[in-house]
Amino acid sequence: MGGKRQKTAQEQRYQQRVNEKMPRSKTVSQCARAFIAGGLICCIGQAVRVFGETTLHLDAEGVAALTAIVMVFLGATLTGLGVYDKIGTWAGAGSIVPITGFANSIVSPAMEFKREGLILGTAAKMFTIAGPVLVYGIGASVIVGLIACLLAK
Repeated sequence: MGGKRQKTAQEQRYQQRVNEKMPRSKTVSQCARAFIAGGLICCIGQAVRVFGETTLHLDAEGVAALTAIVMVFLGATLTGLGVYDKIGTWAGAGSIVPITGFANSIVSPAMEFKREGLILGTAAKMFTIAGPVLVYGIGASVIVGLIACLLAK
C-alpha cells in the first residue's frame, strides 16, 4: 500500500544522465586544502606570538594584541594586493575561518566600491559583510555574559 513507486524507464534514463553529467564531489581534497591553509595561517600566527613573547618580551595581553594586529594587517594587505583571493580560491574555508578571513571580509567590499568614492564607496561598503557578523557576535557575547552572570549567582 505505502510502498515506493517504481521509476519509469524515462525517469531512469534521466537519472542516469544526471549522474553522468554531475561533477564528482571533491569533499576530501577540499577539506585537505582547508586544513593545510588554515594550519599554515595558524602557524604564522603562532610564529608572531612566539616572536612577541621571546623577542619583544610582551605579557599575555600584549602578545594577544600583537598577534591579532599582525594577522589582520597581513589579511588586509594580501587582500589589497589580490593575493588573498587566490588563497581563498585554493583553500576554501581554510582561509575564511582564521582572523585573516575577517580582515578579508572587510577589505574586499571596500575595494570593490572604491570607484564610488572614499565616503559613499569605500567607507559605506566596508562593513557590508563583516557588519552583521560583528552585530550578531557582540549580541551573542552579551547574552552569554548575562546568562553566565545569572548562573554564577
